[in-house]
Parts: sequence; C-alpha cells; structure tokens
Amino acid sequence: MNDSKISVRYSRALFQSAVEKNILDKVNNDMLFLSEICRIPEMKVLLHSPIIAPSKKAAILHKMLEGNVEKITFSLLDLIVKNGREIFIPAIARVFIHETQTYKGITKSILTTAVKVDPKVKKQITEMISEIFKTKVEFEENIDTDIIGGFILRVDDNYIDASIRNKLRKISKEFKGIALVQ
Repeated sequence: MNDSKISVRYSRALFQSAVEKNILDKVNNDMLFLSEICRIPEMKVLLHSPIIAPSKKAAILHKMLEGNVEKITFSLLDLIVKNGREIFIPAIARVFIHETQTYKGITKSILTTAVKVDPKVKKQITEMISEIFKTKVEFEENIDTDIIGGFILRVDDNYIDASIRNKLRKISKEFKGIALVQ
C-alpha cells in the first residue's frame, strides 16, 4: 500500500471520530503537538527502529504524551504501533491538520521574501487571498535572503515565484540556449 494512502486512511478515521465526538480542535492540537515532537531526532530514531519492540514504542509514546493528548489520539497511536505503521505518524498528523483546515475553511498561505514585509502589505495580501479564494487565511511569512528580491507566494497548491533569483535563472537558461545554437 502506498504511503499516502496509509496516512490518509488513518487520519480520515481519526478526523471523522473527532468530528462525531465534537473534539476536533483538541485532536487537531494533538496532531500539531505530535508533528512537532516527530521533528526531534531521537523521536525519528524511535519511530524508524526495527529493534525496539512495538510494545516498548507504545509505552514510550504514552509516557511522552501522557496528560497532553486526548484518549482518541492514544487509541490511534496504539493502533498505528500495533500495525507497525509508526513511521507514518508525521504524515498522518500532517494530513489530519490539512483536513481540519479544509473543514474549517482555512487556506494556508506562505509568503517568502528577502526582507521583512511591512504589516500593511501583509494585511493587503491576506485580504486579497481571502477575497480570491473565498476563505479564511492562515498567513505565514518566511525570510530567505537567497531569493535576492521579489517574493514567492504559495497558497495551498498555487505557487507564484516572482523572485529575482528565479528571473536570473530564466535569463541564464536563455543565454545557455543561445550559446548552444551558435
């Protein structure tokens, strides 16, 4: 079975249960928390280790998360570990978070610029995205000096690269193409 299907199936089952039990926000917070924990190198080792017994993995997860997550989240984690799918926990969390945002009508937008953007400009961009996509906007700003200038805007699966770096790359390709022709 393909990785994405596994992640989608587990996250959808949890999502549906959370909606039915009216605890979607709490479980979404659990998934955000799990997502952060899974970035820790030791956690990655734990999840990918074939040497550590599933019962030991489950016990470690319970000890780490005790008092911080809902029962339903523990149930899912137990099932995932029992089925030997613990390496998919980060992907399951990511899919769940995305489904929750979609369910709530939230669009994640990421603006990457070379320098910090003025708050007024950020507000205008957020309003524009909200108007075009008819959705609430969760706005994230990244600073990447490597793009030299301009911006890169990602709204869900839409991507606009108006960076100087990208324009220089295009010009370079054109020059290489001209040099090959002559």
